[in-house]
Parts: sequence; C-alpha cells; structure tokens
Amino acid sequence: MKRLIVPAVLGWSLMVLMSFSVVAQADSLPDFTELVEDASPGVVNISTTRTLPSRSSSSFQGFDNEDIPEIFRHFFGDRLPMPPGNDAPGQRQERQSLGSGFVISEEGYVLTNAHVVEEADEILVRLNDRRELPAELVGSDPQTDVALLKVDADDLPTLELGDSEELKVGEWVAAIGSPFGFDYSVTAGIVSAINRTLPRDVYVPFIQTDVAINPGNSGGPLFNLEGEVVGINSQIFTRSGGFMGVSFAIPINVAMDVADQLRDDGRVSRGWLGVMIQPVSRDLAESFGMDDATGALVADLDPEGPAADGGVRAGDVILEVNGEEVERSSVLPRLIGRASPGDDVTLLLLRDGREITQEVALGSWPNSENESGLADRDNQVRLGVSVNEVDAETRERLNISGGVEVTAVEPQSIAAQSGIRAGDILVSIDHREVTSASELSEIVAALPDDRAIPLRLFRDGRSLFVALRMD
Repeated sequence: MKRLIVPAVLGWSLMVLMSFSVVAQADSLPDFTELVEDASPGVVNISTTRTLPSRSSSSFQGFDNEDIPEIFRHFFGDRLPMPPGNDAPGQRQERQSLGSGFVISEEGYVLTNAHVVEEADEILVRLNDRRELPAELVGSDPQTDVALLKVDADDLPTLELGDSEELKVGEWVAAIGSPFGFDYSVTAGIVSAINRTLPRDVYVPFIQTDVAINPGNSGGPLFNLEGEVVGINSQIFTRSGGFMGVSFAIPINVAMDVADQLRDDGRVSRGWLGVMIQPVSRDLAESFGMDDATGALVADLDPEGPAADGGVRAGDVILEVNGEEVERSSVLPRLIGRASPGDDVTLLLLRDGREITQEVALGSWPNSENESGLADRDNQVRLGVSVNEVDAETRERLNISGGVEVTAVEPQSIAAQSGIRAGDILVSIDHREVTSASELSEIVAALPDDRAIPLRLFRDGRSLFVALRMD
C-alpha cells in the first residue's frame, strides 16, 4: 500500500511544482497591452498613389510587339486584346502602396521610410481615429531610407522618442504597423543584434530583431518596453517574400538627425573623406604587422579630396575616427557620413607599422552639392557618380584618348548596382566615347530606359564592360 501512496504523492508534488513554474514564467513575460493602448493613436497608415502610363493596346501581358509569341500572332496578329482591368490606350492607371509611419510632433510631422513614398504623386495619412489627411513630402533621404511628411492638423497624438544608443541585445521590443493592410497589428520579439551593416546601406547601423515584419510594416515604429520609439522598421531578410525571423530597423537617433536636416534644410549633408577603401583581410593584417584584421585600408584617394589634403596616403589603415574604432571597413562611411561638411575629424592611422594621428577637415559629399563636375544635376542623380577629368599621363598609359575617372559612387544608385566603383575610368557608354564630364552628362540624358546599355571602363589598368539598365 505504501508503495502505491508514495509515488502518488510525489507525482502530485511534481504537478504542483510544474504549475508554479509555468505561472512564474508567464509572470516574467512582458505585457504589451498598456504600451499598445498608449502608442496606437500616434501610429499612422500611409497610402500613396503614383500615376503611370498605361500599356498600349499592342502589348499583352508584358510583351512588346517584337516579343509577341507566334501562337498569339496566329490568332490576333499584332493587336492583342487587353487583359481585363487594363486601361484603354491614352489613359493612365494608378498604383497604390501601403506602409506605416508615426507622428513625431503636434505640428503634424510624420516619419516613415523613403521607399514607402518614393515617386508618389499623392500621399494620404490615415490616423487611428480614421481621419484621412493629405500629406506633403518635406524631404527624403534614400541613403538612410528616412522620409519626413507634414500634414495640416494640430494637436496630433505624438509618440515618445527613446535613445537607440541604450538598446541592448536580448531586450524586448515591439512593432505596430499595417502588414498586408491589416491596420494596427502588433508583433513582438527581442533585439537580435545592433550596429548591423547591410551591403547597400553603409550609413545606417541597423537594429536587427526577430519581430515579425512584413510588407506594410515599413516605416512603422519599433518600441522598447517603456513605450519609447527606438527605431523605424525598414527591411526584412527573406527568401520567400514573407517574414523569416530577421528584420532590420533604423535607429531613431539616426532617423531624427536626418529628419531635423530635412525639416530645416530640405536635404541631408554628410561629411566626405574622399578615399576608396577595402577590407583588411587576415593576410593583409599579417603583412601590416597587425594583431587583428580590423580597420579600413585606403586603396586610393581623390587627389583633390579632403583626405589627400589632410595627409592621408594610399596604404594607410584607418583604425579610429574621433576615438571610435573602425571594426571593419563598412563602418567607416557611417562614421564619416554622420559628421557635417567642414568638421575636423581625428583619424588614427597605421602607416609603415606605426600608429599616427591625422587631422582632416571633411568636405561635402559631391552628390549633395553638385560638386562632381557633371554638367546637369538630373543626369548626375540618374547615374549616381562623381567624376573628374583623366590626366594626360593616365590617358597615355592606358592608350585612351578620353575618359573620366569616377571619384565617388552614390550608394543604391544605378552605377553602384551595375558594379561601378570609385577609381574606375569610364571610357564609353552605349559605344559612344566619353571624353569629358559634360559629354558624360549628355550621353546619360539620352540613354533609353527599356534595355541594358554596355559601358566600357578601365579598372586597375585592365579594360572590362559592365551593363547599365537605366530604369
């Protein structure tokens, strides 16, 4: 009998202990109900409208006339029927996109992502109380993916902004947005990493989280447990188009610095060093006598840039900027970009096995103030490069009669996506010789949008071709 009683008592005791454990775990989990209730009024839904030319009646399902399959030509000739819902020839169709944002001031300023409102003809902001207000684009910065909007309304509910520098890995965070159009959806998770650098976003030290983010969350706020905005949800890593556990947010400190400049000046100014850099590999670190493979190796300089004027040389390894460590080469653009033109920065350099300091007065990023030598600002932005004339010695060495040297490439530009780098010498575009910066501007202005264009360049003394697609 005792043998039956003892196990029963032990089993009951274990069940009680497990029950207490579950209750204790549940009590330790964060409760977001108060946060959501307080913050939701300051979160907005953003819809945009862009007017586009409709397809002509001679195109069908994306085929141009010359691409129409023979089976369709057999039945319809060259005039194919329009798919249901397409506009008639001569009319225009509208495309809407949905995103999120949040109010940062009672005067009606709203923060969101630049890609949410990119090329929008109309922007509509819908508040939590179902008011719909037209919004004006104050300015946007594609480099950080931040846009500032303004609506004509007073006493709007605003969100409290936190300090993204205080975020810790493992900290609980939550997002409110409109994934797939489902307004005011709440998701939560933890901070997975901080100071993430993504390949084409060199100016943003992203916050990585496992908060579920999907299309429509873009531009919405990321909160800490205090209900403070610590980031703007911007990107996800996905292989399927849906959430896969990795999402990225722009730190609110970075976003507000950009927003202040957009509000005050209508554009963002960044410091410019004028160097071409590359990562320090383990082999390079060993060759330089370095214990660790850190820093940014200066591969080349703009001869008229701030770094050259400040005494920086090719072969220097930049270890610190104003006392902040350059852990890897991708960190350098962020540290320089957040400084203002004209600021003096102190660089810690490794040169010939010795550490030295160098003071450099930063210049203005060429693309921000039209200092690139290109004749036309629109064409400069279209290609996204800054260029200088090629000196006679270089032309003779490469056996070319013209060409322009690329001194800087704007991130996310057509040039960057095509693989053009600073230091390349552009020789021809679409089989037309480039002999000057003004000629480059004229050629770019005339390039078509509907096909890839061959561009010939010299890199490290060797000739190669890349394909440009202007759309």
